[in-house]
Amino acid sequence: MRKKLQWLASLAVVGLLISGCATKTSNIDVNDDKGEAVMGLDYRDFKDASQQMIASLLESGAVDSAQPGVRKVIVVSRIINDTMQQIDTDQLVKKIRIGLLRSGKVIVTTAVGANGAEDKMAMQTRKDLRGNEEFNQGTVAAKGSMIAPDMSLSGKIIQRNVKVDRSTQRTEYYFQMTLTDINTGLAFWEDERVIGKRGSNKSVAW
Repeated sequence: MRKKLQWLASLAVVGLLISGCATKTSNIDVNDDKGEAVMGLDYRDFKDASQQMIASLLESGAVDSAQPGVRKVIVVSRIINDTMQQIDTDQLVKKIRIGLLRSGKVIVTTAVGANGAEDKMAMQTRKDLRGNEEFNQGTVAAKGSMIAPDMSLSGKIIQRNVKVDRSTQRTEYYFQMTLTDINTGLAFWEDERVIGKRGSNKSVAW
């Protein structure tokens, strides 16, 4: 009995030590995060890069329509991750898409894409519902009703590590984007934004 009590007391002490050493969790203001920078890419970097890209694209006039009220239709092509990090490139693309949609100049199609349709339901409902007597055929999407994209958005994220001295390293991230006219194959807009970080050689950038 005494050994059991001693064992329980030991567990309680260990629990107190662990809880006392644990880092306190707190919410951060994602709109005004003054926290320490990290060598890897974080949400602040994607936010900054996407805002700069959106402003550059809109200012270029590449998505301006000659017809009032008519918006360009854009499809997202391949966004290549050439970094040492396991990042989801959609994190960058989604922010750019949201900004372009809000501009009122662009519509994004999800019915096609470099890796297949982003939303497969647009095509699946056509296959499943046409000729199905359980559905009012007047409400089923008609053939030839899909809108083909005018332009394609592609890009790449590149990482370069540079050793500054024995104790310091610099990591450079290049965000590159291209908007191509699908009809002509010509690039109507391109831009590159660079995010550079300097820190200890002991810091990990992935």
